[in-house]
Amino acid sequence: FQATALDPRQAKPINNLQRSGELTDPQQRTLLDALRAANDRHARTRPFDRDLSARLESFELAYRMQVAAPEAFDIGLETKQTQEAYGLNRQESKDYGRQCLIARRLIERGVRFVQVFADVAKTPGGGVNDVPWDAHSDISVNHGMCARSVDQPTGALLDDLKQRGLLDDTLVIYGGEFGRTSDSQGAKGRDHNPNAFTTWMAGGGIKPGITYGRTDDYAYNITDSDGNMIRPSKDKWTPGTMHIHNLNATILHQLGIDHKKLTYYHNGIERRLTNVHGHVVSDIFA
Repeated sequence: FQATALDPRQAKPINNLQRSGELTDPQQRTLLDALRAANDRHARTRPFDRDLSARLESFELAYRMQVAAPEAFDIGLETKQTQEAYGLNRQESKDYGRQCLIARRLIERGVRFVQVFADVAKTPGGGVNDVPWDAHSDISVNHGMCARSVDQPTGALLDDLKQRGLLDDTLVIYGGEFGRTSDSQGAKGRDHNPNAFTTWMAGGGIKPGITYGRTDDYAYNITDSDGNMIRPSKDKWTPGTMHIHNLNATILHQLGIDHKKLTYYHNGIERRLTNVHGHVVSDIFA
């Protein structure tokens, strides 16, 4: 169930996907069938080897992707109007816009999880001298360029999903590693703020047009409804606050997963994605 890394900006978004030139499709299918039969016999003697089972499935996944991926990544099938809506005609937004457009095409074709990275520093003509959204040196230059790169494609993606009836069943999550301070770092920059930051969500049964949680006047710390500074607990939910464990539990709930029951084996122990914490915050459900 590991993700497949790809780069929609390249002529071949997925590496090593092309079939060897000397093989026809029937020949490759016969080869894979023989390989699977041999591997299945091998796997039956090792029922607890999850890595082996995953590797066997990867052969079949790669074959299916060889057939389906070229069409899914062909944005030439989209109208000029759609491409321009995603900002493909603008230098600042064309790379990120292409990623968002392909994300919609993948969702449309039943891909269950798509992650898009806003790698603005590599955008042609970007002029960002800092890590995207980091803004240590100059928040105006940094955030201005980032916004010009991602705002239009992001809006187009949401509009497109809604227009096609996909937004109700698609949970869109937009976030980063942490927030920024409101006061300056040096002359024009901003520093890290891990205490209070924003993640927004759309679709997927989330209530539209609301904010949940609050900070002090300087956006430094979390406050309660009376304006008193509090430190949200990962073990006990305070209404009106959203600890990161609660956010993860809530996201998993909207994906149909009970965060208290889903575990994965890691370093000799079954672990939960929210560790032993997390509270589903139903206040934000539509």
